[in-house]
Amino acid sequence: MTSGDDGFTPFPIDLVSDNACHPTAGMRRFMAAAEVGDEERSEDPTVRQLEELVADLTGKASAVFMPSGTMCNIVAFFVWCRSGEAMLLHEETHPVYSKYAGPHIHNRIELHKLAGRCGVLAGETVERALREIDSAGGTARLLTLENTHNRSGGSVWSLSETEEACRAARAHGLATHLDGARLLHAVAASGVSAAEYCAPFDSAWIDLSKGLGCPMGAVMAGDEQFVEAARQAKYLFGGVTHKAGMMAAAGIYALRHHVERLVEDHERAEELASGLSGIRGVELDQERVDTNLVYIDIAGSGLTAADLLARMASAGVRMKQIDETRVRAVTHLDITSAHVRTAVATAEAACTDS
Repeated sequence: MTSGDDGFTPFPIDLVSDNACHPTAGMRRFMAAAEVGDEERSEDPTVRQLEELVADLTGKASAVFMPSGTMCNIVAFFVWCRSGEAMLLHEETHPVYSKYAGPHIHNRIELHKLAGRCGVLAGETVERALREIDSAGGTARLLTLENTHNRSGGSVWSLSETEEACRAARAHGLATHLDGARLLHAVAASGVSAAEYCAPFDSAWIDLSKGLGCPMGAVMAGDEQFVEAARQAKYLFGGVTHKAGMMAAAGIYALRHHVERLVEDHERAEELASGLSGIRGVELDQERVDTNLVYIDIAGSGLTAADLLARMASAGVRMKQIDETRVRAVTHLDITSAHVRTAVATAEAACTDS
């Protein structure tokens, strides 16, 4: 049973994602009491309240509630780019490996994938790529960045790095978009406010389920013209939800009660990384633990990732396979230090039994 959950889960210690966290009892009560209306007609007062809260948080003029972060990205790409145009992004960001080719299928956008250490794109890298696109007769419209960067272990961009990359894009007339699925983790780790991080971007979104305990949802912000276009695209892609106030209420509750505690998830991740990397044959597969994501490589254990995860799952601990020998574990609202110790002990037993 996980914290705040009234139902059954087969994995008492679920580290597969921070989406695995559950609404707390307080969040459930707040959701149940939410005032609702027709969201399609902008008549849901709770949705409007959440949108205003996120607009203020990100320092933008307006915001729009979305069913998911995936839809935030797809809608933003649709608004900023036209068929055949190029979008610049890191080679290991979500639209490249985890969105089921969404930019290609929905938008017919050309993905120009760039390399950068720890998920960070240097301004000169962006500048060089844009010169290459220009010389080839192409048209680039958008730079999208991911903070924190998932595949680099939840690494956090510095504000100066963010500004540098966006400045290079803007010099060539590109719009800039922030995939902020775990932006609030970056805020908690760095002390830089969400508004400061979002300032160089024309559009930005935050996820409500990753570590915050909400059952669903994300909110995307920008100027009024962008948000109006995003609302229209949301309808086009089937994202309008009637009587959405209860879901929006979860987001309001989370932003009031679950943001400051994100540092606890980072502390649990450090404990987890230390424990797992102390197991024979297991190595930490990231430069540093900035936030709540831990990547390990178990090649030295003699096990495959699938073997390790199967053994751990049988003991009620779940993590995520990345490839043949790499595994990801994510701490979140429902994970305590005791859970971390159990997870490490379970992993060690699984490796020892090999």
